Amino acid sequence: NGAVPGERGKQDKSVKRGNWGNQIEFVLTSVGYAVGLGNVWRFPYLCYRNGGGAFMFPYFIMLVFCGIPLFFMELSFGQFASQGCLGVWRVSPMFKGVGYGMMVVSTYIGIYYNVVICIAFYYFFVSMTPVLPWTYCSNAWNTPDCVGVLDGNLSSRAAFNLTRLLNTTQKRTSPSEEYWRRYVLDLSDDIGNLGEVRLPLLGCLGVSWVVVFLCLIKGVKSSGKVVYFTATFPYVVLTILFVRGITLEGAVTGIMYYLTPQWDKILNAKVWGDAASQIFYSLGCAWGGLITMASYNKFHNNCYRDSIIISITNCATSVYAGFVIFSILGFMANHLGVDVSKVADHGPGLAFVAYPEALTLLPISPLWSILFFFMLILLGLGTQFCLLETLVTAIVDEVGNEWIIRRKTFVTLGVAVVGFLLGVPLTTQAGIYWLLLMDNYAASFSLVVISCIMCVAIMYIYGHRNYFKDIEMMLGFPPPLFFQICWRFISPAIIFFILIFTVIQYKPISYNDYVYPAWAISIGFLMALSSVICIPIYAIYKVCCSEGDTLLERLKNATKASKDWGPALAEHRSGRYAPAFSPSTESHLEAQPLQPEKGRSEAAASPVQGSNGSAHSQDSRL
Repeated sequence: NGAVPGERGKQDKSVKRGNWGNQIEFVLTSVGYAVGLGNVWRFPYLCYRNGGGAFMFPYFIMLVFCGIPLFFMELSFGQFASQGCLGVWRVSPMFKGVGYGMMVVSTYIGIYYNVVICIAFYYFFVSMTPVLPWTYCSNAWNTPDCVGVLDGNLSSRAAFNLTRLLNTTQKRTSPSEEYWRRYVLDLSDDIGNLGEVRLPLLGCLGVSWVVVFLCLIKGVKSSGKVVYFTATFPYVVLTILFVRGITLEGAVTGIMYYLTPQWDKILNAKVWGDAASQIFYSLGCAWGGLITMASYNKFHNNCYRDSIIISITNCATSVYAGFVIFSILGFMANHLGVDVSKVADHGPGLAFVAYPEALTLLPISPLWSILFFFMLILLGLGTQFCLLETLVTAIVDEVGNEWIIRRKTFVTLGVAVVGFLLGVPLTTQAGIYWLLLMDNYAASFSLVVISCIMCVAIMYIYGHRNYFKDIEMMLGFPPPLFFQICWRFISPAIIFFILIFTVIQYKPISYNDYVYPAWAISIGFLMALSSVICIPIYAIYKVCCSEGDTLLERLKNATKASKDWGPALAEHRSGRYAPAFSPSTESHLEAQPLQPEKGRSEAAASPVQGSNGSAHSQDSRL
């Protein structure tokens, strides 16, 4: 733990910033951060859209060559400096704009993510009834096109409706889909037509922000205890739903659709782009959250082991959730006599349409509905904790004085209030359009650009040899050769080529039959640009402020690691980070006036390597 034999006071703990209570808290928090709503409503959707099982191939390629290496890089980066996403850029001050870009991305995601959680809260509360409100087609909001899986006399009416719907190239609607669109969202006809605020959703948004704030009221000390439940309980519910799903008729068809590869789609660059986006989105690379969470680790924690455990757990959860979704979709398709691809909605609608319909088939359906939406809430909160903590930690570390550290709770409250107010437009009748716009543009390929620049800055500007030495000093061994090659060549190259392919194959966003207008797509691009533009703007500012007579000198000074870069605690600053004059030697000289000759001779003696890799004089070992 960084303690040196014969010396007192080396605890490997940061009293000022705080640390995780133990290592399990960090792993569970990181799993909760990585495993989120996207694993349930994003991955299965991307999978069925991009050729079923064929999507697994680019997905795991991206995981191995991009996901895990970048995950390890961010954890080691944050842990080494014990700083948030802004403070770590003392490593090369010119690139601090990358940290600001991460903050912008986390802000966007934090705003709309909590809106999805608030919808889950809404469904959670309305499930507390004897009969779920989306079970039958006999409600005031239903249309004649509604066909429920539990409605009586299905044969003739369903056949008539389906024939008519297929002839008019429309989709069959289920009671859960009509409940979602016509009652919960009361969807407007255009993104510009905001309509009124949906008060039940606004109330639930307030509840979700209050819950997030209370769990983070003492920072990682309080959130570290909450994750014991929030990170583990979702697996219990997923397993229950999986067992129920595979016992339904037609489930095998859905699972085969999920697993059967459509290899022709693998040549489509969009499939590879989606795979990369999903890895970044799901693992949380370039959000700043990984750097923040790792900054609360003890200096010698084995983050290499943690990164592999968390990455694989996350991706296994995505695949597992896909089985649960597709077994239900297979059942619905079998019941209606249509193809599996015809019965699913896009994006969040998958979790609020396909799942709720499946729940009406279970015995004691309100109980399962309550459990399922409670699971969705927990999955979302695990990620939301880290998004909020990222912003708060960045602000507190940047100001850095005692006054703000003592008032960190008020900073958390301030960020939560602003997040709530910015989320209000997403609870209007056009809210889902804005939510999907933010999801598609604000947090997709800007993440890829940020990751690429981070790789280049650390590997080529700071220097790969320096970084490998830092990791060896922290972990006791250098990063494995595979990671060294990925960090330097493979990961940046893959990211860059995907970016090029995606630009070539870009298609504007749409929501079912609704096509977004040009002005909305322009706003989407501005959101994507707003996080990336921080990087060149800050770099120009830093170069202008740097010392030097020529532009080249200014550039060198702006990219050179600052003097306070390195381990946060004095006892870990060894080797090239060791201070010029050791305070321990001075104190021992003063403390031994009866043996001045011995004190002087031993102080001049050559340093001896300590057990944590730091140099100590012979005198300090006595």
